[in-house]
Amino acid sequence: MKQLEFLHIISAILILTVAAGFSLIVKSELEKLAQVFLFSIIIIIISVLAKKIISYSLDADVEHEIWQMQNFGLTKNFQTKKPIPIGAIFPLLLSVLSLGIIKFSAILTYETRALKYRASKRFGPFSYTEMTDCHNAIIGASSTVALLILSIIAYLLPGTNLEYLAKLSIYYVFWNLLPISKLDGIQVLIGSRILWSVLFTITIIFLFFALTII
Repeated sequence: MKQLEFLHIISAILILTVAAGFSLIVKSELEKLAQVFLFSIIIIIISVLAKKIISYSLDADVEHEIWQMQNFGLTKNFQTKKPIPIGAIFPLLLSVLSLGIIKFSAILTYETRALKYRASKRFGPFSYTEMTDCHNAIIGASSTVALLILSIIAYLLPGTNLEYLAKLSIYYVFWNLLPISKLDGIQVLIGSRILWSVLFTITIIFLFFALTII
């Protein structure tokens, strides 16, 4: 893992902690913020590791960074000179404006690249070395599946404290599955509409469960 990617991941953990725990800050329940910090570490690490492991099995690598946007329209008139770190601004801004009610968790994006030996290892020296959209979709979907499994485990394990981990995992999956910009959702949708539709439908069911029952 490159140093820059590591810094982006650490930043994502801190951003998620504040976005998910801002309501605790408002209520001055700072002692519970440490628990949110731990849950944020678990969610981000599992999301990153899931993509890393699946990409490695496909002879590829993924690099994560804070979600950035430079083009906000169809023309250059809506393009900024430098990328804006939306993944840092939106979660914090929405959390503050809603006093912690909205836990916007779209923070990290990823980019897949094939390892140099991919083509020769799998198909011969003259084969296509780039990753396909389908491969990229599988990598993006791995994070969703891993976190949904985490939410189930966290809910079923004894201890009410882990129920909040289940909720945060579901929130993280939902926001990142939105098919916009460079988020997981658009990368999965481009690679496989069926896969995205199935994952998003399951996520909506989980979200409804989290909001009404957990």
